[in-house]
Amino acid sequence: MTKAITGFSRLTKDEKIDLIAGKCFADKTSAIALIKKYWNSDQQLQQLHDEFIENTITNFYLPLGVAPNFLINGQHYIVPMVIEESSVVAAAANAAKFWSERGGFKTEVISTEKVGQVHFLFTGEFEKLQDYVAEITPKFHSATDAITKNMRARGGGIIDIKLIDKTSTLANYYQLHATFETKDSMGANFINSCLEVFAKILRDEADFEADELNVIMSILSNYVPNCIVRAEVRCPIAELNDKHIIDPQKFAENFVTAVKIAEIEPFRAVTHNKGIMNGIDAVVVATGNDFRAIEAGVHAYASKSGVYSSLSHAEIKDGEFVFWMEIPLALGTVGGLTALHPLVKFSHEMLGKPSAQKLMEIVAAAGLAQNFAALRSLTTTGIQEGHMKMHLNNIINQFDASKEERKQIRSHFTSRPVSHAAVVEYFETIRQK
Repeated sequence: MTKAITGFSRLTKDEKIDLIAGKCFADKTSAIALIKKYWNSDQQLQQLHDEFIENTITNFYLPLGVAPNFLINGQHYIVPMVIEESSVVAAAANAAKFWSERGGFKTEVISTEKVGQVHFLFTGEFEKLQDYVAEITPKFHSATDAITKNMRARGGGIIDIKLIDKTSTLANYYQLHATFETKDSMGANFINSCLEVFAKILRDEADFEADELNVIMSILSNYVPNCIVRAEVRCPIAELNDKHIIDPQKFAENFVTAVKIAEIEPFRAVTHNKGIMNGIDAVVVATGNDFRAIEAGVHAYASKSGVYSSLSHAEIKDGEFVFWMEIPLALGTVGGLTALHPLVKFSHEMLGKPSAQKLMEIVAAAGLAQNFAALRSLTTTGIQEGHMKMHLNNIINQFDASKEERKQIRSHFTSRPVSHAAVVEYFETIRQK
């Protein structure tokens, strides 16, 4: 394509597909056929998917798997997970089973406070601004009464509004820093609506010189360091033994050391925390929450000390192995896709229609389980043995292999290291025979 497309959004769905297929693909007919292959045969359901975002042309499917045997605070869960990466669901399920036989996961929501800010510049005297904000703060509450009414009825609403002086970091920069409780809602629209009212009052009620106060923007923050859930597992060291853990004491010591390395070494911490997010993101997507917001907030939290560090921690204490994590998770169980996407509703029902706080606990347990599974592999057999066994199917699917050839390949690599090159070589050997 050599020039911009004008009026694309006004085209019909078929017109958009025809344009894309004609401009971007050598085989226009095959491209259109592939696009339509992934349409849902239920037209009403397809229209629902089409309206989730703009310029929809087809559906992009990801597997929905389940990890059973999660014992969380004495209650069993089958946890839905949406992810494309091999071995993640299997690892989570394996860790869940392991800990279900050792007391399960203990979880606790520590706080649920969310944040929004009005960012503005003020060139006058700080004392004058302080007096002005103190004077109009009651109006922030009264003017948003209609917005917050239903939320307040559920026990939520505006918690606090503070004036923050940030002029030491940027000339003339101040904030209205507001905190909210949004109960079972993710709360983004609620918070942003309140903030825009705050911004209008801040600007319109001012009796300053022209251009003395300039509102830049008002927006919620995905950094929620006071919306925290804790997940923990523990057991006597002697009970850690299984087919992979021959020496529980040695395993516990190596495991704790591996976590401490992630606490002090950012290069390791990033991959360590990515493993945690494998479990967290998969459940967040399955339950219709915003995994990008969760990722951004979690990684900011991992850097709160000024150095990026491990989200999880481990210790040996009084003969016990203890592994835990405290993590920010701003989740919702009402609104957004939770009321629209059939499989999101399916996932919530599978989990027993949890509250937002209960979902925080389930998601945190999935993240900790994933982290345990990864560290157990790393400190025992190595990460590739289990991962590549699960990845074997993906490699086989790249070939035009028959049912019998697939069987031969799987049998051959039962006791051999799996690599893409090794599988290709063996497949060629089979074909030559």
